[in-house]
Amino acid sequence: MSISLSSLILLPIWISMAQIQQGGPDEKEKTTALKDLLSRIDLDELMKKDEPPLDFPDTLEGFEYAFNEKGQLRHIKTGEPFVFNYREDLHRWNQKRYEALGEIITKYVYELLEKDCNLKKISIPVDATESEPKSFIFMSEDALTNPQKLMVLIHGSGVVRAGQWARRLIINEDLDSGTQIPFIKRAMDEGYGVIVLNPNENYIEVEKPKIHVQSSSDSSDEPAEKRERKDKVSKETKKRRDFYEKYRNPQREKEMMQLYIRENGSPEEHAIYVWDHFIAQSAAENVFFVAHSYGGLAFVELMIQREADVKSKVTAVALTDSVHNVWHQEAGKTIREWMRENCCNWVSSSEPLDTSVESMLPDCPRVSAGTDRHELTSWKSFPSIFKFFSEASEAKGGSPRPAPTRRSHRLKHEELICNDIPALFEDMIKCTQKRRRTVCLLRKMT
Repeated sequence: MSISLSSLILLPIWISMAQIQQGGPDEKEKTTALKDLLSRIDLDELMKKDEPPLDFPDTLEGFEYAFNEKGQLRHIKTGEPFVFNYREDLHRWNQKRYEALGEIITKYVYELLEKDCNLKKISIPVDATESEPKSFIFMSEDALTNPQKLMVLIHGSGVVRAGQWARRLIINEDLDSGTQIPFIKRAMDEGYGVIVLNPNENYIEVEKPKIHVQSSSDSSDEPAEKRERKDKVSKETKKRRDFYEKYRNPQREKEMMQLYIRENGSPEEHAIYVWDHFIAQSAAENVFFVAHSYGGLAFVELMIQREADVKSKVTAVALTDSVHNVWHQEAGKTIREWMRENCCNWVSSSEPLDTSVESMLPDCPRVSAGTDRHELTSWKSFPSIFKFFSEASEAKGGSPRPAPTRRSHRLKHEELICNDIPALFEDMIKCTQKRRRTVCLLRKMT
């Protein structure tokens, strides 16, 4: 049986505590001191001394992985899928290895966007200086000049970057389910211009500069002998602290600081910036959004900030398991009404694809994405979204189109309007009355 280094370090302390506990009351102070020592030891950090170096390859080939013809990540030699627990009982090291592979995947998807999808990488801010932090988006050649249709893709929060829906799907499933590439290729085949946002690229990281603080005793009026004694104690204390830190965390990572990108410091800022500088300037008569998870929240914030412009240019919005909240985001009545007519949210659900799903929020229709896995909702609703956009394009200028549902539970707007109720609570009353009718029906049945 193997014994870890951390266990060997703690063993003498445990033995000492056992011996002390056999003594009399006079040993209580020693016991308390040892318990205090144990409480100060960070076992997670201590375990790092058992880790191999956090030194990982920077290419897929270095990891001995490659994507096969089906877009699945497989080991070059064994053909097996990716294995997270490469080293047992070293979760932190395995996680760091996974993250290192994830960074390579991000660059790989960027390459696919440029080479496979023929998108252009556009640096932002558009007027950035050479030295300031920058981000980027991807656009098709005709994104700004296509007179008919433009599709805008927004992913969710977390580690994903432009062109991805979910890193976990790319690594464990395939490129089709985890990336936006199927959306981009079909959109271009159907005559859309395409813009791919990059809402999580909000800052760059640089190493934090070390600040040397001058001892306050240098300017003190204390006697020289006392000052020297204090400096000596201070140096000894620092030496012990540095030794302890090196012992406690031998793989201590560099201290980093974040430099935020101008006007793109958050997903919401990024969406507004790309709208102002690209989407609003495009020639497209019909603009369509596909927004996943937090991307839906970013779109709602865009609408709040640019309501009139969005209404005049956007034809339809497909949300996939969006986390927006019209109450918390304080979306006004006119925005909620527009969303009811022009948006649809494909949510995680065990119901068949496009089955209507009840909602407590008075915004847009919710339908099943045909999966109960949040990260898969975009891929599973892929065909329905393009059908939704096609119908929206055809219906523009005509009568309002129905939501793409198998069965409709929506109530007619005029049935529940109460003129003497403030507009802010009008939609809440609708939901409440629907629930009351459902409860009454259930009581009759029982």
